[in-house]
Amino acid sequence: MGVLSPWFLVGLAGLGIPIYIHLLRRQTTTPRPVSSLMFFERGIQSSTRHRRLRYLILFALRAALVCLVVLAFADPYVQRAKVGANDRLLLLVIDNSFSMRAGTHFADAKQAALHVLASKLPSQRAQIITLGGQLEVLTQPIQDMQALRSALESIQPGDSRGNFGELGRGIRALNETAHAPIDLHLFSDMQKADLPANFADVVLPANVSLILHPVIQTAGQAPIPNWTVESVEAPSQLADQKDPKKSYARAVVAGYGTPAATRTVSLFINGKILATRKLDVSANGRASVEFSPLDVPYGFSRCEIRIDSADAFAADDASIFTVRRSDPERVLLVHQAIDSRSPLYFGAALAAAAESSFVMQSVSAEQSTDIDPTKYAFVVLSDALVLPTLFENALAQYVRGGGGVLIAAGTAAGHHAHIPILDDSVHHAHDYSRSIGFASVGQVDLTHPAMQQGGDEGKASADNTGWADLKFHYVSVVDPSHDRVIARLADGTPLLLDRQIGEGHVLFFASGLENLTNDFPIHPLFVAFIDHAARYLAGNEQLSGSRLVDSYIPLRASSARSSDQMGNIEIIDPEGHRPLSLSEARSIQSYQLKHSGFYQIRFSNGREALIGVNPDRRESDLEPIPDDILQLWRGTSGTQPVPAIHQTPATPENLKRASLWWYVMMLALAVAVAESIVAGYHLGTQREEV
Repeated sequence: MGVLSPWFLVGLAGLGIPIYIHLLRRQTTTPRPVSSLMFFERGIQSSTRHRRLRYLILFALRAALVCLVVLAFADPYVQRAKVGANDRLLLLVIDNSFSMRAGTHFADAKQAALHVLASKLPSQRAQIITLGGQLEVLTQPIQDMQALRSALESIQPGDSRGNFGELGRGIRALNETAHAPIDLHLFSDMQKADLPANFADVVLPANVSLILHPVIQTAGQAPIPNWTVESVEAPSQLADQKDPKKSYARAVVAGYGTPAATRTVSLFINGKILATRKLDVSANGRASVEFSPLDVPYGFSRCEIRIDSADAFAADDASIFTVRRSDPERVLLVHQAIDSRSPLYFGAALAAAAESSFVMQSVSAEQSTDIDPTKYAFVVLSDALVLPTLFENALAQYVRGGGGVLIAAGTAAGHHAHIPILDDSVHHAHDYSRSIGFASVGQVDLTHPAMQQGGDEGKASADNTGWADLKFHYVSVVDPSHDRVIARLADGTPLLLDRQIGEGHVLFFASGLENLTNDFPIHPLFVAFIDHAARYLAGNEQLSGSRLVDSYIPLRASSARSSDQMGNIEIIDPEGHRPLSLSEARSIQSYQLKHSGFYQIRFSNGREALIGVNPDRRESDLEPIPDDILQLWRGTSGTQPVPAIHQTPATPENLKRASLWWYVMMLALAVAVAESIVAGYHLGTQREEV
């Protein structure tokens, strides 16, 4: 303990003031001779014989007050040790992303984490977290060594893609609730592909010290060579396995840090080898191989394309997918009796679609009374807005149960014409042929499944998609407030809308499917649109094919009413488990595919799906983060941590001063209050008889 302003201690001389008051200034009386006391009246005089103790208390309080005031101005302090190991949170983050399956990376990371955990002081708190696609907290900050070790040993490698940006966001959120400094130990392969595009996402708070434990070689050395099946292109649904345009599987084999080599590529169907090819892959390059035809049986087939294992990362040597073989599904086209063009154009486009598995049945609106729409993959209403009541009611029920309908409003859609299923009407129509000649498309939403004709994403101008070349002469105008607008004309008029009703979808095309109201049916873009729209309305895209780990698959419509959610959904994961509880099976709307393998799904409407799930192939590039980036990352994470093995030594460098000024002043205030109370008590004079 010490004082920062010792010269103020001279003020202790002020202690003489209460001493003078209580000792030197005593009241004295001089004796005087009196001849007789008989003329004095008996009276009462004050007595101080029993007040010496109280005066001493008052004296002590006044002396203490002077001492405390002087001491407060001297600014006393005590020396305390700076933050040591016991005061810091030991945070162990283990990377369990897919790339950690390479070689012994994950085992090495877990062993290193156990070693750091063993060096923890018994009174120090620690926490275990895993890093994959997102942070997963396994324990709270605790001191229990057995619980921490059990949590650490229970970690298994996952299939998600690593994301250091998620680590930065999670630690910043944790720092808002944790007040102690944090020693963050990261055990990872430090994969370069896991860095976010924005480096600011990985910057850690100033009180977090980052200690990296890489389990692979440092930058500057050659990365671990790795071959992988990077991608597979195959039809999700197959009707004619002899058609070479539809019955094929094309795979791309990529090498990362690899020499030129010849790889053996095999196609497996339901666990049996269907075909094998030899493929020459250039150094650190790519090569594609195709298997045709696909000899798959009816129903769902579990397919896999695998390369011979020649590296330390065998987990990415295969890519799985599913193919659903069935007879071509029927599509119902309802049109006006006098309309012969729309069945011709729509049927030709449906047959020409590259992955089409549909056959069209065409009927007039008058013939649709007794037709059951549930027997069709989807229904098209081509300028047939007046339907028999029985068929219209059945169609509405079909959509609520998960069916799809394409409605095209041609010239028959007059003013205030009722639109089936949508429970809406046509406000008016734009006849551009009588004014400006035609209107063109101004904007399309390429994120919609029915518009994905290229690699562009997001909302874009129609100029780079081919839609701007179309000419529309007649367009019906409807209220789009309840719909998703997929395409608009240059003047803002909605052209293509999507409305979700129950579990199903309705696409509304505000023009005709013949070449009278527009030239869309004779444009090459029409075939691509019908292809994507057909598979979207039929819902076959979510029944088979392949997905990436951590992607979501929709199970129910978010806008479905409670009455539409009575059916249960059943999911069987790759390990044969049913991850949904009974309550989740009745209400869940989407499910995240967290593991690689085959998922079996049974939807609430009775349809079944089999989906192959693969890890993100960006995890196959094992190139580590450059050393300069790692140094920069460490430099943004605060100061170097205090060693967790030893106590902080009591040296002057590790000590800090803690001022006691505030506490002394609070004590002086309390003494001043007590002195006032005692002094006030002594002001009253008690008198007694003598």
